[in-house]
Amino acid sequence: MINIWKLMPGIWKPGKFHGMRKKKDFFEGWYFKMVDSSEEHAYAVIPGVSISRDPSRSHSFIMFIDARAKRMLYFRYTLDDLKASDEKFELTIGESFFSTEGISLNLRQDGDLISARISFKDRYPWPVKLLSPGVMGWYAFVPGMECYHGILSMDHAIEGFIEVNGINTDLTGGRGYIEKDWGVSMPSSWIWMQTNHFNREGISLSGSIAKIPWFGSYFTGYIFGFLYDKKLYKFTTYSGAKITLFDVTADNIRIRLENKTYRLDIDADRSEGVELPAPKLGEMTAKVNESLNSSISVDLLKKKSSGNGLIYSGTGRNAGLEFVGDTEELIKGLRK
Repeated sequence: MINIWKLMPGIWKPGKFHGMRKKKDFFEGWYFKMVDSSEEHAYAVIPGVSISRDPSRSHSFIMFIDARAKRMLYFRYTLDDLKASDEKFELTIGESFFSTEGISLNLRQDGDLISARISFKDRYPWPVKLLSPGVMGWYAFVPGMECYHGILSMDHAIEGFIEVNGINTDLTGGRGYIEKDWGVSMPSSWIWMQTNHFNREGISLSGSIAKIPWFGSYFTGYIFGFLYDKKLYKFTTYSGAKITLFDVTADNIRIRLENKTYRLDIDADRSEGVELPAPKLGEMTAKVNESLNSSISVDLLKKKSSGNGLIYSGTGRNAGLEFVGDTEELIKGLRK
């Protein structure tokens, strides 16, 4: 039997490399988050490419984040050091390999030596459908957007190890998460959060709110997914969900999202993070502070005529959290 998804162009394959024929003002990056079973070690690995109008500044890269050490390392490569499949997500940068099935790291720079052999089991990607090719829904069909987004796995088991400068960490039994972004620039304002460490396995939250340029103006778009009991509850701009509470302070973010059937309450506490390069017009010249050890409380409720019924309440640990730009800009965009 023919697998129709293999015949589809890249729009229905958010994981694959989209930069094959890009010449300028383009970035693409995949985000792998990994936490060991003891939850003492949390890592993020971000392979990607930066294509500038100035060819001398274009390059591929691998970012490595150690949350416990609060340290980020940036390994820079040439564009020729990047090799990618045109059919699916399989990426090689230098001597390191990345796919949705696992990663292999061989990184050396300025005295730092990192190696890893890690596999991913029982992944749960955001569903790709004919008229909704992934997490962006029908917005994925809109050409020329500033930034596109994909979630390749909301939650999965990990097996293997990572060795950093001679110190080996067993990751077997831990949990992982994979997403990606590609386009011209990251938004000028955004909030991003993710955690899949609740009171039991198989529960995961991923969400973002961002300024979306739109035909000379902008609006505030949002994509939130909560995975619980093998069901993905979606709260997105394109599905008609509404943000009915949005409050941001220096160390806390509270959000309430509602659709016709469900309500999702989020209370996220920010913690100290590390500064990362971020893309602007294809170049890695912007900055973002990301934490990998924040906490996010979640309440999922079902709306009923007699009152809301609680489906789940819990707090996610080892949470990734980013806040960039102007909150007022986001609030204003929600009113449009």
